[in-house]
Amino acid sequence: MTPQELMVRMLPPFGGWLALAALALPGGSPLRGAAVVLFLAAGPGAAMVRVCAPALGARPAEGPVERRDADFARHSDLLERLMLTLFLSIGALMLVATVLIATHTFSAQRVLLTLTLLTTFAAFCPSLRASPPPRTPPRTPKGSTQ
Repeated sequence: MTPQELMVRMLPPFGGWLALAALALPGGSPLRGAAVVLFLAAGPGAAMVRVCAPALGARPAEGPVERRDADFARHSDLLERLMLTLFLSIGALMLVATVLIATHTFSAQRVLLTLTLLTTFAAFCPSLRASPPPRTPPRTPKGSTQ
């Protein structure tokens, strides 16, 4: 792993630790709110998507029959990863908050700390390998006896 790859891998956990540090700022500080909201919206999901990236990129996107945009697959994959990052982050946030509420230990600091620890753990996880494409038997024309 190159130092550049390590830096990219550690960005989401760094954002979480930065958001935790921002909690020391005054309550109405825009910097505090921005750091926390940015991490909660993208941090945990970005770490999870990085783990799944090779498996997600194994099969390219299929576009419409008429290709008007030559970069359809690249744009489609980028949009897929962005939406997956956002929705995984929100899902992790809701799951952690629900567990903390159910155990009567809910606080914003605990939610942020738990998500930061999970994001740090996900950053250290190795990436999943892409499975080989499924083998399909050769298709025979309809009505043939082959």
